[in-house]
Amino acid sequence: MRMRSSQPSGARYTRLPQSDDGFIDLQFQRPPRKVPYKAITLAVVLFLLGTILLVVGSLLLTGLVIDPAYADRTWPVLLLGLLLFIPGSYHVFLAWGAWRGVKGYSFDDIPEYND
Repeated sequence: MRMRSSQPSGARYTRLPQSDDGFIDLQFQRPPRKVPYKAITLAVVLFLLGTILLVVGSLLLTGLVIDPAYADRTWPVLLLGLLLFIPGSYHVFLAWGAWRGVKGYSFDDIPEYND
């Protein structure tokens, strides 16, 4: 039994050029550089707050700011400062390297926070 073709028998076909290798020039062009401003702003805020809390915590630990009787408040401040400082400094460093154009750094490494 012969199968029916879905195209009419009078269809004209054209031969594809032999020089086509299946690639187009557009796929080798880089998309424009998209800078995640919201994520970089958040990283700078984390970095600055972490730095401030680390400085305040170290002053509390040395006893220069408050009475040593209240020294139990120093460790939470230091811990919170460290938790804010580490990711903030990491992402600020990534953004700085991408902005400078250092090989291996790009803005794609920074997560975006879309609404």
